[in-house]
Amino acid sequence: MHCRQTARKLSIITEKLSASYADKMGVNYTNRDNLPRRSEVVSVTEKLLELLFPGFDKRFRGEVDTEEMVEECFNELSSQICRALHRSSNGECECDSGSKCEEAAFMLLAKLPEIREILKEDVRAAYVGDPAAASFDEVILSYPGLKAVAIQRLAHILYGAKIPMIPRMMTEYAHSATGIDIHPGACIGQGFFIDHGTGVVIGETAVIGEKVRIYQGVTLGAVSFPKDACGALIKGQKRHPTIGNNVTIYSGASVLGDITIGDNSVIGGNVWLTESLPAGTKITAAMPENHKKFAGAKR
Repeated sequence: MHCRQTARKLSIITEKLSASYADKMGVNYTNRDNLPRRSEVVSVTEKLLELLFPGFDKRFRGEVDTEEMVEECFNELSSQICRALHRSSNGECECDSGSKCEEAAFMLLAKLPEIREILKEDVRAAYVGDPAAASFDEVILSYPGLKAVAIQRLAHILYGAKIPMIPRMMTEYAHSATGIDIHPGACIGQGFFIDHGTGVVIGETAVIGEKVRIYQGVTLGAVSFPKDACGALIKGQKRHPTIGNNVTIYSGASVLGDITIGDNSVIGGNVWLTESLPAGTKITAAMPENHKKFAGAKR
């Protein structure tokens, strides 16, 4: 009797779940082949990192291994892109997904040499900008900011090719691994250094110039979200800041909205900024009133 009751209860749960899959609101695909697999996206992302930094994961033992890794990445990447393209946003099949996924995979792999050159400048910026950095190797092996930026640079290529889901899955993997959240849509110049990194957030439409340095807890975010006449969020508009060249942003600062920070500016810790700054500006948070009194007290 107990077994029958249990089976009946489980059957009711199954029926309710199956009914919920029919609401056409997404995440309802009973055929798992229709969606990219998170574990495989993470796997190919790590392989791409090995191609960018050969030898640092002990998987490279010569040119043959590099060739094999490139082929592996092509096959695995194109497979996951095909899964992502299997359904468009309105739930209809993408008939040309086979050719498009191979095109996108080729495009990303062809960009690897260029991305490597950019990452060399990122590594150099970290080494030069951090007195605690002992070597380039240490930066590559242990700095979370470099890993997050490297993955974002890869994901940004696929984002530009309008590949759904995969770019965000890649950067969210980086987020979970490093504590640094960079949207794949952000445009980032070379020589970018995130020191420490935990809690950094960089939004989709942010634009960052060359030789920019930011510290932990910095947010390059949106101050508001425009809505249409029906109250729905308007997507695709520029809503995050543009950061000029040679800018430094210290820990805990929030730079919000579609504003421009001029070249060679310095933004102090915990600053809340919603207005543009001309080049060469230095801005700090106001000193708390009680701290002013303490600092001015005679001893």
